[in-house]
Amino acid sequence: MTIYNYYSLNEAHKARGVVVVIDVLRAFTTAAHAFDVGADKIYPVATIDEAFNLRQSIPWALIMGEDLGNKVGGFDFGNSPAEISNQNLDGKILIQRTTAGTQGIVQVQGADQLLAASFVVASATGNFIQTLKPSLVSFVVTGDSYGRDGDEDRACGEYIEALIKGMYPNPDKFSNRVKSSSVGMTVSAGEIATVSANDLELSIQINKFDFYMPVIFDDGALIIIKGEQK
Repeated sequence: MTIYNYYSLNEAHKARGVVVVIDVLRAFTTAAHAFDVGADKIYPVATIDEAFNLRQSIPWALIMGEDLGNKVGGFDFGNSPAEISNQNLDGKILIQRTTAGTQGIVQVQGADQLLAASFVVASATGNFIQTLKPSLVSFVVTGDSYGRDGDEDRACGEYIEALIKGMYPNPDKFSNRVKSSSVGMTVSAGEIATVSANDLELSIQINKFDFYMPVIFDDGALIIIKGEQK
């Protein structure tokens, strides 16, 4: 029997077992689109300084992300799936820093398997977790920070949980929660200048991609890679 736990961003350090860090709007939707257009690997980091320092050691790397929703001066890209999906990133190494998603990854401690996830890779993520036959799966809901309810990420976790259990849930039931979440409604109202309607629509294309996004630890660094279905 598998136990499923949910943690807030501030509780990420408590997550154990197979840990799925979720950021639907927008970090891990953006990451998935980056892989789709050819990115080789993504280094998630906690701070802006870390992003710039890492690029000094990997000068050919590109930085994408944001700070409190805003693109950072000196970053190559913002935190936008719409922007990234129009790039050619064949073989590129990316560094990603965001206010929620990458924070969740770097705060996890002691995971048996760590994954980054969003709706666009939900089915592949669930299928991969099924193969592990875990006794414990922990979901980190990163979107509940800064006064937001995080229901867009909770919905994604619950959808993946249902898939792991072998259920066939109606995707619309879950994607509608993205639009009705506090951040989804803010985006729909046009109140966040750096988030476009296209970003929202791309973020609710459930199961768009057939890969998942495991996070590995290599040479002292966390790296998100593209995990192919077998």
